[in-house]
Amino acid sequence: MATPITISVPHQLGRAEARRRIESGFAKIINLLPGSGGVRSECWDGDRLSFSVAAMGQTVSGVIHVLDASVTMEIELPGVLRVIASGLKERLQKVGQLLLTKK
Repeated sequence: MATPITISVPHQLGRAEARRRIESGFAKIINLLPGSGGVRSECWDGDRLSFSVAAMGQTVSGVIHVLDASVTMEIELPGVLRVIASGLKERLQKVGQLLLTKK
């Protein structure tokens, strides 16, 4: 099993607003996965979102932790999707920053 992609995005929104933005922007995050067939499962437990997504015939799973001053994403990429890990990490970081920029 490969090491998961881990992304941490700092924010100044407070936990509640950061969670609201992640909830409303979750589809944008998922759409970054190539061949994404949509969310298979999505489950909030407090400020922790566990999810799995169909992408290119495989299942991508992950966890998003919403904290007071940052949001951390840990995403497991199976098989062939590991090849795109570095590019995907950069795109996820950018989308996360856009979602969590104070407006």
